[in-house]
Amino acid sequence: MLVVRALDHYYGSSHTLRAVELQVPMGGVTALLGRNGVGKTTLLKCIMGLEPVRAGRIELDGRDITALRPERRAAIGLGYVPQGREIFPRLTVEENLRMGLASKSAGEARQVPEEIYAMFPVLHQMRGRRGGDLSGGQQQQLAIGRALAMKPRVLILDEPTEGIQPSIIKDIERVIRSLAQRGDMAILLVEQYYDFAQSLADHYLVLNRGVVVKSGSGESMQSENVRGLLAV
Repeated sequence: MLVVRALDHYYGSSHTLRAVELQVPMGGVTALLGRNGVGKTTLLKCIMGLEPVRAGRIELDGRDITALRPERRAAIGLGYVPQGREIFPRLTVEENLRMGLASKSAGEARQVPEEIYAMFPVLHQMRGRRGGDLSGGQQQQLAIGRALAMKPRVLILDEPTEGIQPSIIKDIERVIRSLAQRGDMAILLVEQYYDFAQSLADHYLVLNRGVVVKSGSGESMQSENVRGLLAV
């Protein structure tokens, strides 16, 4: 569903991503792992059109989207949950979720899909509260719900467990697993928390200094000592 081909990115004269190749198939979770500062978030920003690429190609369902603006990428099926959540603190939970419907028709944008509240019941309970009044874990659920409201074909999650309490991590894991099992969405998960990624990954890649240094099936992560690569 999502394919990145030989992607290069620079910050000034610093070559931050080097000929990165990535495939995110439908109906599964692809985990992108690596230590801080190796280029994971930069790669996601390139995929979303928030950072320019120097060379390479990004495809969504066979269509070249490399030159599309971020809002067009969102409208045709890329859903992005950024690191740090970036919810709107002064808007209510419901208003935040409706922001995820901005690319929909006026009729579709009036009401938050009930399945969002079914996935995250706490959001329904707090739908009238301001986003800034929620805990960090609740804000993360809100950010994921906002991305899901647009019914993306590809869901991109950047460090969804960062700073989150264990009980909510379990809730997020449950939702990601159920979305993958539905079979109508491709999921790209960026994580440093090895155990969380390993529990969900159908496929994995390890990024180091802007280069993919290892990849394989999720079930092979333990035997191939992926945890050790993240600790170096």
